[in-house]
Amino acid sequence: MRFSLRPLIARLAIAIAFPVAAFVMLSFMTISVRDAHAQQMPQGAKQPGEFPRAKLTAGMYVIDAAVAANDADREQGLMYRSELAPNEGMLFVFGENAVHCFWMKNTLIPLSIAFMRADGTVTDIDEMQAETTNNHCPKNNGVYALEMSKGWFTSKGIKPGMKIQGLPAPQ
Repeated sequence: MRFSLRPLIARLAIAIAFPVAAFVMLSFMTISVRDAHAQQMPQGAKQPGEFPRAKLTAGMYVIDAAVAANDADREQGLMYRSELAPNEGMLFVFGENAVHCFWMKNTLIPLSIAFMRADGTVTDIDEMQAETTNNHCPKNNGVYALEMSKGWFTSKGIKPGMKIQGLPAPQ
């Protein structure tokens, strides 16, 4: 009886080659997607870690907030970000007590926004869809706005009338 190893070796090679090829393709696809997001960020835009940070509290919840306190930072906001950590957000600080409207152009993740007076009292909360140009304006004047992942305020029981603590002084 004659036994050939050639078919067995061929099957083994295929069994090893396909998973390796799939892993390599998946790795390149992940890099391509990451690079595509990186390429969308315009030259001169701040990376997420380059914004000043503030530790805020909403009731018992601690918020790690990037702070946008000048025109360029407020204009960029959370544009081009593909994710936020669970209690991470962006605090917008304005120099005047007014109605400050927001939109979601080039913002890749859906967000919730809380508008606040100078004393940190939440006046309005709105839900915003990713990559839209709808205006989101509060009904009341304020000097702060805090963007968090969509549904964050509702899930934490944060409502108008409650206060956010730890806010930097308005500019």
